[in-house]
Amino acid sequence: MAGKRVLVVDDEKLIVKGIRFSLEQDDMQVDCAYDGEEALQYARNNQYDIILLDVMLPKLTGFEVCQQIREFSTVPVIMLTARDDDMDKILGLEYGADDYITKPFNILEVKARIKAIMRRVEPKKNSKDADKIIESGDMRLDCDGRRAYISDKEISLTAKEFEVLELLMLNPNKVYSRENLLKLVWGSDYPGDVRTVDVHIRRLREKIEENPSEPKYVHTKWGVGYYFQNA
Repeated sequence: MAGKRVLVVDDEKLIVKGIRFSLEQDDMQVDCAYDGEEALQYARNNQYDIILLDVMLPKLTGFEVCQQIREFSTVPVIMLTARDDDMDKILGLEYGADDYITKPFNILEVKARIKAIMRRVEPKKNSKDADKIIESGDMRLDCDGRRAYISDKEISLTAKEFEVLELLMLNPNKVYSRENLLKLVWGSDYPGDVRTVDVHIRRLREKIEENPSEPKYVHTKWGVGYYFQNA
C-alpha cells in the first residue's frame, strides 16, 4: 500500500491520530479532516485512493459527505460507524459507500479492508483481462480502465457496483445467489449480510437501467439470485 493516498475523516482527533500514525507506518500518504465540510473540500481538491469516513460528523454527516462525493468521484469510501446498527450500514451503502467498519475497531482490520479494496480496484496490468472491453446493447464496460458507458456516456459507478456488474457481464445468464455474490465481490471474511448485495443491485439498476423496475440488463431470478442478460 506504499504511496497510496488516504483521507481520514473523524471528529475524534485521537482516533484520527492513531489511524494516521498506523497508515504512515506503511508509507501511505494521509490527510485528515475533522468535519463534513472540511472533508468535502479535501475530496474536491485532491485525488485519493480511499477515504475513511465517520458517520457522525459536525456540519455535515458522513452520509451527506458520501452522497456529495459520489456526484464527482468514484473513490472507494469506507464508512466508520460507532453503532452496530444495521440501518447505519444500509444507509451508508445507499449513499454510495463501498464498505463499513463498526467502532471500536482494530487498526489491523482497517488495514485489511483497505488492502482488500485496493486489490480489487487496482487495474490487473498483467491479467489476461487487461484492456478487455465487454459490450452488450448500448452498454460498454472497460475492465482495465474500470469505466462503464451507456450510449457512449460514462456512468459513475462505485468500486463495488463496478465489480458486481463486471462479474455478471462476464458470465451472462449465470444466476448468482446473493450469498455467492457477497463472497465473490466482498470476500469470504466480509462481516456484512446479503442485504449489502440487494442495496448495490438496486443502486446499480438505478444507474444503468432505463426503467429499474423493469430491468433490461440485471435481472432477478426469484428465490435464487441475480443474473445479467445480454441486450
